[in-house]
Amino acid sequence: MKEQVLNQPIKLAFVLLPNFSMIAFSSLIEPIRLANRESGETYFEWSCYSLDGAPVKASNHVMTQVDGSVQDLTDAFLTLVCSGIDVEQVDPGRELGKRLRYLLAHGQKIGAACTGAHVLARYGLLNGYRCTIHWENIETLNEEFPETEVSPDIFEIDRNRWTCGGGTAGLDMMLHFISEKVGFALARRVSEVLLHQEIRDGEDAQRQDLRYRLGTTNAKVISAVRAMENHLEDPLSCRQLAETVDLSTRQLERLFRQHFDQTPRQYYLRIRLDKGRDLLRRTGRQILDIAVASGFTSTSHFTKCYRKCYGHTPTQERNC
Repeated sequence: MKEQVLNQPIKLAFVLLPNFSMIAFSSLIEPIRLANRESGETYFEWSCYSLDGAPVKASNHVMTQVDGSVQDLTDAFLTLVCSGIDVEQVDPGRELGKRLRYLLAHGQKIGAACTGAHVLARYGLLNGYRCTIHWENIETLNEEFPETEVSPDIFEIDRNRWTCGGGTAGLDMMLHFISEKVGFALARRVSEVLLHQEIRDGEDAQRQDLRYRLGTTNAKVISAVRAMENHLEDPLSCRQLAETVDLSTRQLERLFRQHFDQTPRQYYLRIRLDKGRDLLRRTGRQILDIAVASGFTSTSHFTKCYRKCYGHTPTQERNC
């Protein structure tokens, strides 16, 4: 298939927020750079922006120079907000939202990478749209912004909103963009240069299948763990878990001893505590809210279990 001929380069803008994910940003920008190099044409032009025009530090502590502040966002065909850890703690200000609305009003497209969808949602720019975000943040986004439809796929394109889940998901989204604007042949060449053997569809899931994550193909164990993950806020009893996978309580306990050297109760408690730990680290939610979201009926019970598991309290976790 021949490459399409563009009358002029397509402009892209990348807004880098404090603690943005470097791998997510690289996955967005490298495919379009390579598209120009491999084709010998300037199909794409891009600029980078921070909130104030000053260099911005990524989550890996690398400082990145930018071309201007968000006030300079004027005419990019596609503007992508790239963020990373602690996105809930980042104050993007009013100007970024104002500029993004301006771009939409003038027929342009906007989007986000990694945790950037949280920022767009705060501006109300994802109301009534389907989007995605890094899988660690999906539940939080769903809870805080119920008017936004959040998917677990690697990237989502809903009309003029482009979002991807971070990591290397942006690579596949931009290969799709290159294919759409110039042609699949060039997207394939870029993919090969990047040693990216298979271009993933947006519908591909972000997380590996449970059998790979758990290291087992035992269908009963996988079903039991899936039921646990689906009932973190409202934990099932061991009897209910056993009934869910059509086993006796004793059979279920034997399987978990065999595969994890733990009882189902111990395993279940740990994944609930892991969820609480993740929420403590990534959000500013009240400890009681986090306890309830992790399946505990009180802060005191949550704190007791947390200290026994990690050696310190939830409050100390947040202060360290």
